[in-house]
Amino acid sequence: MQRFFLLILGVLISSLASASNKDNWDLFSDIGAYGLVGLAAGLPAYQEDWEGVWQAGLSIGSASAIGLVGKHTIDAPRPDGSDNKSFPSNHTANAFASATTLYIRHGWQVGLTAYGVATLVGVGRVQADKHYWRDVAAGAAIGVFTGWMFTDKLDPNVQLLPWASSQGAGISMTYVW
Repeated sequence: MQRFFLLILGVLISSLASASNKDNWDLFSDIGAYGLVGLAAGLPAYQEDWEGVWQAGLSIGSASAIGLVGKHTIDAPRPDGSDNKSFPSNHTANAFASATTLYIRHGWQVGLTAYGVATLVGVGRVQADKHYWRDVAAGAAIGVFTGWMFTDKLDPNVQLLPWASSQGAGISMTYVW
């Protein structure tokens, strides 16, 4: 698994060679951010870790919500002049929320690679003239904050499973000792 993540990081870094113009940086930051979101939810789903899926969704969703409130509250023009919703960077917030969730839930090997990609997402947003460094720093802080707030370390002995029926819904907890 560690080799797989290092391979992904290598491919992303090597793609930076072609990221010499703003459009390529913009595309790279889209792929990096959405890829991390998919990985943060997809890896626990693949492992049938439904609590991890829930925590990833809560972390990323909260980061996105905080970012959207900031964008609609703070009048901050983008470097390219396209609109006044520059602060904070939601791409970066989502990337760092995903990376933090992956770090806490799956360990430093996965987290280190994810943080590397998240950092490159932030660099890409600045290089694409979509954000200033302050926007990216704020987005990173929001993402790290929500990741730490809503993610617990994976404990293979504990499993929470949501359930629903015509009579109600709930969460079932299983603990193996």
